[in-house]
Amino acid sequence: MSVEVRIDPGRIARTLRLRNGVVARRLAERTARTARIAEQEAPGTMGSYISWKVENGPRGLQGVIVCDHPATTFVLNGTRPHLIRPRRKKVLRFVVDGEVVFTNLVRHPGTRANDFLGRALREGR
Repeated sequence: MSVEVRIDPGRIARTLRLRNGVVARRLAERTARTARIAEQEAPGTMGSYISWKVENGPRGLQGVIVCDHPATTFVLNGTRPHLIRPRRKKVLRFVVDGEVVFTNLVRHPGTRANDFLGRALREGR
């Protein structure tokens, strides 16, 4: 008895790239797990702005995690010390230790970078 097997690399490649194929499902699971870790690692309410998706990229399917919070860049990269001045009013108003404070200049010390997305990527592998 003889058996002949023919392998069509093109068909295998198309099967692997299917939207609901095994590879896409596994990629979606890993991307969702990494996004959940990023939500937990994110500071404050930033975690609620995280979403994920699987899309076609230049080299096949890719998982994408997005954080739409307006301060994401500042959190990921940190900030240098800087001055904060009022833009629309004459003075800044904020509360310190339960007391209302008015001033026309604040010397912000800057913030250290918090790469929560990078940590989530490393932990989600």
